[in-house]
Amino acid sequence: MLAPFYKPDKIQDSYDAIVIGSGIGGLCAAVLLGQAGKKVLVLERHYMPGGFTHTFSRKGYEWDVGLHYVGEVGRKNSVLSRIFRHITEGQLRWAAMPAVYDKICIADRTYDYEAPQAKLRANLEGYFPKERDAIAKYFEAVQQVNRDTKNFFMEKAMPPQVGALLSPFLRRKFLAYADRSTDAVIRQWTSDQELIDVLTGQYGDYGLPPKRSSFAVHAIVTRHYFDGGYYPEGGSASIFKTIAPVLEKTGGQIFTKAEVREILLKGKRVEGVRLADGNEIRAPLVISNAGFENTFARLLPKSAELPAAMHAILNRIKPSGGHLCVYAGIRQSPEQLGVSPSNYWIYPGNDHDKSLANFAANPEAPLPVTYLSFPAAKDPAWSEHHPGRSTFEAITFAPYQWFSEWEKSEWNQRGESYQAFKEGFARRLLEQVYRWVPQVKDKVDYFEISTPLSTRHFSNYAHGEIYGLEHTPERFPYRMLRPHTPFKGLFLTGQDVVTVGIGGALMGGVITASAVLRKNLIKEIMAR
Repeated sequence: MLAPFYKPDKIQDSYDAIVIGSGIGGLCAAVLLGQAGKKVLVLERHYMPGGFTHTFSRKGYEWDVGLHYVGEVGRKNSVLSRIFRHITEGQLRWAAMPAVYDKICIADRTYDYEAPQAKLRANLEGYFPKERDAIAKYFEAVQQVNRDTKNFFMEKAMPPQVGALLSPFLRRKFLAYADRSTDAVIRQWTSDQELIDVLTGQYGDYGLPPKRSSFAVHAIVTRHYFDGGYYPEGGSASIFKTIAPVLEKTGGQIFTKAEVREILLKGKRVEGVRLADGNEIRAPLVISNAGFENTFARLLPKSAELPAAMHAILNRIKPSGGHLCVYAGIRQSPEQLGVSPSNYWIYPGNDHDKSLANFAANPEAPLPVTYLSFPAAKDPAWSEHHPGRSTFEAITFAPYQWFSEWEKSEWNQRGESYQAFKEGFARRLLEQVYRWVPQVKDKVDYFEISTPLSTRHFSNYAHGEIYGLEHTPERFPYRMLRPHTPFKGLFLTGQDVVTVGIGGALMGGVITASAVLRKNLIKEIMAR
């Protein structure tokens, strides 16, 4: 199911709410508002709905662009599992990955991340027998952070004045870990660099290496997978396909190729939006899933006055990094290739921060990380729709600045120099794939590579970022990163409200809807 393209004559006379962006945070908020009786319109600038959960096809192959695995959805009573079942009316199905969901590969050494948590811990103690005490303290801290997220998230849904009064009590424990780097926290217990590199081997899931990332986001993300990884049956596009009918059942609408150019204000009150074609759509409530920077630096009128705290966020918290991704196709089934659904995190050696800094300073330096995913092997429904074919994705980080000289050119028309530059990286990423999964060498039938400019073109993030604002220790103390804004009727949702990724953006949608409706929707969903 694809959302129809926007046409002015399809717009109805009135809406209770407009949602900017069809990513998971916007869709979740839209469905929850629709179920509460509000008539909701979702506007998506891309021609494909779903944000980073959408898929695309070339030459008979299909790839996901942002969702590679999700945790916690295998337990029926987990919060994420309950939310997904609620907003899809139970239509979304998840396929479990193998017990070994991630392989951390450092130089020529491999460390398995294996579910459940007890097995992962036992593996780590087996790899590093002298660090048992450090590993125990690490797991204890990860669990403590996750217990403390409940109050931290709860405060975000409260009216700002109430939240301000309760903030010192609800946020204190969480911020005790959030305002320190991942590296600083772990080094309290160990100085073993290899152990630190293994414990932070999934740092690509939140975009920052250990010395720059907040330990809180590290703890939330790594705990997310303790029970294993899961992949949506039918691919990541199944998320939109199962959510959209639920929204439409409430009377809501979704349109693609519907770019919002400006949020309309009258004084401090929102009135609706103006689209790229000049058409204005009125509503007393606007929810932006376009990210903090896009919302407050680009979509608001220039006359809008932002409080000092918002300027501080825009000036001090940088956008997350960009990435390169090779999308490759092979004319054999996953079974014929013998590839595993497990993900690979491939590193050139010890010290993730150093490797990333070296690469940022010199594009000829070794790739700081290669993340390898075989979605065709993860999806049990794959062969039904793509018989005799397989796909994989290989990803690494890349600064937007390397590609900025081509930013004014059109997508797919950036010239030979751009093509040669990015294909040099593609060859290097493929070399890593062939080294660790040699059975695919000489079998790639088709590949292409995306850059931060590709992300910028499709997602409208100015620097091609994929994780919104950076998840540094400096980020989390800012109370302005919440659904409420200084403008009446304007709310923020998505990963900039709480944390990164599919789970973080989904929680952002629930928290935003809770803030709008002044209800504890998580409590209601969990009680069903």
